[in-house]
Amino acid sequence: MLSLMTTTFVEARSVGQHLNWEKLASLPDAEGFAGSFAGASHGALIVAGGSNFPDKRPWEGGTKVWYDQIFVLEKPDGKWQRGFKLPFPLGYGVSINCAEGLLCIGGSSAQQHHDEVVLISYDKGQVTTKFFPKLPSPCANMCGALIGDTVFVAGGILNPDSTNALKSLWSLDLNQTNKGWGELPPCPGPGRMLAAAGVEGESFIFAGGAGLAAGPHGKPVREWLRDAWKYTPGKGWKQIADLPHPSVAAPSPMPNVGGCLLLGGDDGAQLTATPTAHRGFPRGVLRYDAKNNQWEKFGAMPFGLVTTTMALWDGKFIVAGGEQKPGVRSPDIWAGSLP
Repeated sequence: MLSLMTTTFVEARSVGQHLNWEKLASLPDAEGFAGSFAGASHGALIVAGGSNFPDKRPWEGGTKVWYDQIFVLEKPDGKWQRGFKLPFPLGYGVSINCAEGLLCIGGSSAQQHHDEVVLISYDKGQVTTKFFPKLPSPCANMCGALIGDTVFVAGGILNPDSTNALKSLWSLDLNQTNKGWGELPPCPGPGRMLAAAGVEGESFIFAGGAGLAAGPHGKPVREWLRDAWKYTPGKGWKQIADLPHPSVAAPSPMPNVGGCLLLGGDDGAQLTATPTAHRGFPRGVLRYDAKNNQWEKFGAMPFGLVTTTMALWDGKFIVAGGEQKPGVRSPDIWAGSLP
């Protein structure tokens, strides 16, 4: 029998071998954003916040800018509505769709990391926002997913210059929000940021991401990870098969098509490439086969976008913008579906 630490990597055959992808109307911003929140409310797609470099690329001395804009698309062939705003600029948190709308959990702005949780709702041409209970602490670059009526949030970093990433697992029962966030047993594996979260049955999946350590001059240094974990309420954590390669900042939460789909992510293969020589991020898709505890190939995408969100809308998997190369954003909106 294969051990939990063994990477298994086979071709997917039981539910097709790929998704079909189509491009929807691009966001009304030529540069696009990374780290945006995305989800749906009353049948409309919402994309909010995020950041970009509007004037110069980072290697040219450009300044990263965070945004408070909210964009709304009522139908796939429609036009984006704009003019709506978050309470403050925000990005790089967790997006969770719930019955009331889109939960924007934690994240960062130019000055700090945030513990606020903001609900965005859209109805009859109007956007409303309200606050939910705050996280146990400010946090950004974490991942999360919804199981039933409970939100799970894992990992991340406490502040912009953190030299260690969190192992934490927090939960919020949407039927009892007055009780606030609970702190569950932390993941036994390394702390991590920019991991991918997903749902497998009644279990929370926590895969890949980047660990952090202090470098020679005290600056944070990343370690690309490929281990994966499963948390089942009442049973705790269990390590599952490693990814066949590292994956950092893949679209999250992972969609589930007979198993969680890991959509690309940064595999660290171009860490030494200069910004102008970067070829873009990987486009391969992996699916987790829980029965056999293995990751299998599931085709490829026509794009490679990281530091972005996956949302379910109109029966399709939506990937809203993100980074197409380090420091280079995309305004593209992609919709994936089974053939």
